[in-house]
Amino acid sequence: MSDKIIDKLGLIALSENKVAMVRSYNKSLFYIPGGKREQGESDEQALYRETEEELTLQLDISTIRFYGEFLGLADGKKDGTQVRIRCYFADYQGKPQPAAEIAELAWFTSEDLPRCSTTAAAVLTQLKQDGLVK
Repeated sequence: MSDKIIDKLGLIALSENKVAMVRSYNKSLFYIPGGKREQGESDEQALYRETEEELTLQLDISTIRFYGEFLGLADGKKDGTQVRIRCYFADYQGKPQPAAEIAELAWFTSEDLPRCSTTAAAVLTQLKQDGLVK
C-alpha cells in the first residue's frame, strides 16, 4: 500500500438537488470538479483557477465556504495512492461547461454512486446525508 496522497480542491455546485460531477477524457468514473494547488496558491486561489479552467466559471471569491474534507482511493492508481479533496461551496457567474481535460459534465443524485470515483462517492454520500442532493 502506498503512502502517497494527492491533495486536491473541489467545487460543490448544486442545482435542483443534484451535484455537478465531471469526467476526464481518459477516465470512465466521474469526480468533483477542481484540481491541485500550484505552488504558493491558497485553497481559494486554486479553486478559482481550476473552476475557470475546467468549467469556464468565475467564482465569487468572497462567497467561498468550506464544506468538508474527503479521502478515497485514487482512480486508476494500482499502488494504493489516495486522493484527499477539500470541498467548497461558492457562488459563480455563468453556466458550467466542460473545458480543458473535461470530457463530460453531468448532474448526479445518490443513484449515480456507481459512476463515481471512490472519493466522489464519499462526497455524494455526505451530500445525500445532509439533504443537499436526492
